Amino acid sequence: MSHAERNYAHRSLFDKLGVTAASRIALVGPHDEAFVDELNVRLAKAAIVRPRATYDLVFVRVDRPLDLARIAASVKYLKPESALWVFHPKGRGASPADAEVRAAGLAAGLVDNKISAYSDTHTATRYVIPLTRRPTPSS
Repeated sequence: MSHAERNYAHRSLFDKLGVTAASRIALVGPHDEAFVDELNVRLAKAAIVRPRATYDLVFVRVDRPLDLARIAASVKYLKPESALWVFHPKGRGASPADAEVRAAGLAAGLVDNKISAYSDTHTATRYVIPLTRRPTPSS
């Protein structure tokens, strides 16, 4: 793999999050209006703010320790191959801390497998259902 292939700096936030025009996305928690507006411009069907089904991507906003409960509450909106992105405070002194966010994701039965810058104040961490817990396709 060449250095250019590993450098993701040129990719947009939405590319890093795996957003495509066909993505069905649910938003959990209050998200920045500018983010939602830009997201919806990229989607064939606007993101859902009151999820009731399963989605390709679930974006969960966590701004304080109490918001960590949103992670476990959002697992029911995931398809087996879906991703749940948690946007959470970053840096020294962040509350909740990265370790607390990760513990909440693991307690919800998920594993983290990617991290990306989201904003000056927040990091985005991707959680997925572990392969061992996904249903096997019927033969």
